[in-house]
Amino acid sequence: MNDVTQNLENAAEPGLFRRLAAILYDGVLVVALMAAAFTLVYLPLATIFGMEDIQSYPLYKTAITIWIFTVGIGFHLWFWTHGGQTLGMRAWRIMLFSNDGRSPNLKQAIIRYAVAIFSLAALGLGFLWILSDPQKRAWHDIASGTRLVLVDPNKT
Repeated sequence: MNDVTQNLENAAEPGLFRRLAAILYDGVLVVALMAAAFTLVYLPLATIFGMEDIQSYPLYKTAITIWIFTVGIGFHLWFWTHGGQTLGMRAWRIMLFSNDGRSPNLKQAIIRYAVAIFSLAALGLGFLWILSDPQKRAWHDIASGTRLVLVDPNKT
């Protein structure tokens, strides 16, 4: 067992409120990022090519929709795999680790994201699972082999 894994075993897990606060914080950032992504694509189409009514161009509408969702999902995947913290997680002193103590890999991040969406769609039951799990893990933590821990803001 290495030092990181040992430290993870002794680390405190964030509760439901702290997790939801970080999600809300990140949600605001992701909405703003998605709006910027839309604007970067739509403005040139509207001003240069005269496509103000994007509804009239189904191919462009689909491409823009895919682009916006890619940016929104990519936000989480990138931050989780590059340091284990989104900006909301950093503000709320939460860090994501793989169960082996490393930063999650892309496969784990994708599984985590997909199961988190399912957890939310199941009326939040996957998140409420934290209240009954002894290690305070949500469905997406269990499925992806990851866990959240509280961190000292001076050490991250």
